[in-house]
Amino acid sequence: MPELDRAQRRRRNTALVVVLAAYVISFFQRFAPAGIAQDLTAAFNTTASSLGALAATYFYVYTVMQVPTGIFVDTFGPRRILLLGGIVGAAGSLLFGMASSLELALVGRTLIGLGVSVTFISMLKFIAVWFDEKRFASMVGVGLLVGNLGSVLAGAPLSWLAQAVGWRSVFVAIACVSLLLGIACWVLVRDRHDGGTIGEVKKPHFDRTVVLSGLLQVVRNRATWPAAWINLGVSGSFFAFGGLWATPFLVEAHGMTRTVAASHVSLYFTCFALSCVGVGTLSDRLGKRKPVLVVGTHLYALTWVVWLSGVALPLYASYGMFALMGILTASFTLTWACAKEVNPPLLSGMSTSITNMGGFLAGAILQPLFGWAMDLHWAGGVSSSGARQYTAGDYHAGIVLLALTAAIGAIASWRIRETNCRNIWLSSSEN
Repeated sequence: MPELDRAQRRRRNTALVVVLAAYVISFFQRFAPAGIAQDLTAAFNTTASSLGALAATYFYVYTVMQVPTGIFVDTFGPRRILLLGGIVGAAGSLLFGMASSLELALVGRTLIGLGVSVTFISMLKFIAVWFDEKRFASMVGVGLLVGNLGSVLAGAPLSWLAQAVGWRSVFVAIACVSLLLGIACWVLVRDRHDGGTIGEVKKPHFDRTVVLSGLLQVVRNRATWPAAWINLGVSGSFFAFGGLWATPFLVEAHGMTRTVAASHVSLYFTCFALSCVGVGTLSDRLGKRKPVLVVGTHLYALTWVVWLSGVALPLYASYGMFALMGILTASFTLTWACAKEVNPPLLSGMSTSITNMGGFLAGAILQPLFGWAMDLHWAGGVSSSGARQYTAGDYHAGIVLLALTAAIGAIASWRIRETNCRNIWLSSSEN
């Protein structure tokens, strides 16, 4: 890419800040049900499977939208897509916060998923266009570090706010922030640079034949799919656990208070965020992708053995386990670089979106499936408020599901094609 002057770099960095802020909201919305699981159960009188379905609605929509988002950002650029996402996400958050029934909450959650589903791929496209290819994994790591502020806020801080001002007020406020960020993206983000000139963007043109041929090229590329399977295994189990079930699991199966359990989840997200930068930087400096993925995914899969054993850990050990899981989970973030580097550069949006589908599809399936497994084993216990109460045994089948999913990601890591941190599509297509 051409060298940018000081003014261009300043404008690029300002735009990146706004995109990252929108990504923070996306992460917050993704994991918010974990911080208010008990509030949602009480507000809508739900079973575990219904609560799982409510949380998973986000993931269903997010999964379906990944390929369309990749096509849209490759065709129209991230600027327009981020504006639309901000508007729709704001409407969904407002409806969710004001919902009087589970059905309305489901609609709100669906709109939230639709609105924020465009943020990550738009961020990847922005980084791919405006930053040097050799810095891609590192910059994605930085983006994930900042974005994970949202997941940290969705842990202990959200739990505290929900008890202080009510969870509904929080989501109404988030709706206002989402709308403002969408407008800021329209004002500040530019889709490309031409000969050093920022702000001049060609009128987008949607050529269905070109788009479909590009999508088929990515889908037919066998080197694309191992990254998607790793994403499914590692991030899918992460989304299901950290996004909903970790807090109630620690409260009901391990006897922790809600505040202590939520702080475990915040620690998980914090370590994940910090490790995202470390994993990307380590991979870029080694000039290798596969060894980092193989080691990270296998160790992550092994951590689930601890929760499968049902052993009661002292508090310092449970905090340590959540910290370790956060660190190792970050290994999957290299999958976007792996997919991008085995496909044509112009199709970076499509290649990363297909990879991203794996994790969100798994999250969409696992969250309600985990709850369904719990309901099968439920012994009939209820709290004083009438909400269902579950035991450690009720959670075991769900933990088995997540452990098996994590193992799938570890196995898939062996099929990754080593790119040496550069795009090898041309050289691969010539062989």
